[in-house]
Amino acid sequence: MLRILNRVTRLAVPGARNLSSEPADTKLVLTEVDDKTGYATVTLNRAPVNSLSLELLKAISETLDDLQNNKSRGMILTSSSKSVFSAGLDIMEMYKPNQDRLRDFWSTLQDVWFKLYGSPFATVAAINGHAPAGGCLLSLCCEYRVMCPNYTIGLNETQLGIVAPTWFQASLRNTISRRESELALTLGKMYTTEEALKVGMIDEIAENKEKALERAVAFLNQFRKISPMARAMTKQALRSKDIVELEDNRSQDIDLFVYAVNQPNVQKGLEVYLESLKKKAAGK
Repeated sequence: MLRILNRVTRLAVPGARNLSSEPADTKLVLTEVDDKTGYATVTLNRAPVNSLSLELLKAISETLDDLQNNKSRGMILTSSSKSVFSAGLDIMEMYKPNQDRLRDFWSTLQDVWFKLYGSPFATVAAINGHAPAGGCLLSLCCEYRVMCPNYTIGLNETQLGIVAPTWFQASLRNTISRRESELALTLGKMYTTEEALKVGMIDEIAENKEKALERAVAFLNQFRKISPMARAMTKQALRSKDIVELEDNRSQDIDLFVYAVNQPNVQKGLEVYLESLKKKAAGK
């Protein structure tokens, strides 16, 4: 247990940054703290679909450091997009990549997972849009999920010819049954909001983003009379096996990712996918 607490502490950067120093429209992550509740609303703000680039991941990682350093009482993760929570990993980070940047990209994603999945403060995802792959992962790292209707969510990596890493899989197994996880991961299934609620991938459905944020606050309010330390240690004890497993195999995980991405068939698959996106954008 102490190992997990020390792990989270080492990942945090001492000191807090003033996140309001940049214009809001240029920042990749927006953070607003409610002075009354102490809850932080963290908004992904990389147009158009919050694809997880190296820069966005670093911004998320730094934001999580800030929240821990400032002893946040709770965090709500949402999106500035009207239709996408996060489209997942930025394909351009993996297509014909610079090898050093590719390793940094995956290592930073690991950092984000460590900090969000093992955060000492309570976390909620207000999912106000589609959340495939990496977008789904971010929401799974949170303790509670409220989703708006008419969207989809899931770890759909196999549909792109990619294998979801073991820590992606662990995040899903921590949320839904092992049997449903197996089906979801092997099929690369994308769930509708209603289907996600039925299997337990989300906890509530809210009619719009405003209502989702309200329900997120209601969840965080449940911990007002609970010892923050007891709550954090209980959460981290429940998740410690997954965290330690990645920590012990972090370098190998990066090596495996880099090896897989550089395979000709994976590069070809990414190229085909990018071409399909271009055609879709052109209306063909």
